[in-house]
Amino acid sequence: MNLFSHDTEFKMDVLREVGNIGAGHAATALSRLLDKPVDMAVPTVSFIPFEEISGRVGGPEEVVVAVFLRVEGEAPGNIFFLMSREQARGLLQGLLAFDATEGDAYTEMELSALSEIGNILAGSYLSSLADLTGLPLSPTVPSIAVDMAGAILTYGLLQFGTMGDDALLIDTTFLEGKHEAEGHFFFIPDPESFERMFRALGVPVE
Repeated sequence: MNLFSHDTEFKMDVLREVGNIGAGHAATALSRLLDKPVDMAVPTVSFIPFEEISGRVGGPEEVVVAVFLRVEGEAPGNIFFLMSREQARGLLQGLLAFDATEGDAYTEMELSALSEIGNILAGSYLSSLADLTGLPLSPTVPSIAVDMAGAILTYGLLQFGTMGDDALLIDTTFLEGKHEAEGHFFFIPDPESFERMFRALGVPVE
């Protein structure tokens, strides 16, 4: 069943609201964590086929920083937060005030900080989705990797099993003073999870 063949714009409005509320929650959580104001630009929300994910971050051979985790509950799925190495470095130096390091390698502390950012985003977006749908949803402990986008998605398939055919993409921009950094947040629900979410929201799926 193609859930987006009818009432497409209305369903996208629902998903945009998830992105907007989640971005607000994430900005608040980051501000508290860093003890300084952090804003997030109004996110761009779209719905893309699974096979197009790597294309959104430069192609399957593009090396990215990825935080990934499993969503458990009534609408299970998988989450990937992907950033280019340049954006990840900008996030560390601008938003998190880490000292610049040479090359593309990351220290254990840097990876831990990036993982926590991904964890905060995942928790914030899932919280907004759970609040809107009334469905219990919770993230697992996140993992982080620096590798080619295609390899990371393949690993996710092996780690989590078969994924759904489509992904909810929320393009996220962090703002702090003159600094900004961008990332791509993908929620890939298991088959049937989107239908459960829309039914919980009272949105017709047929």
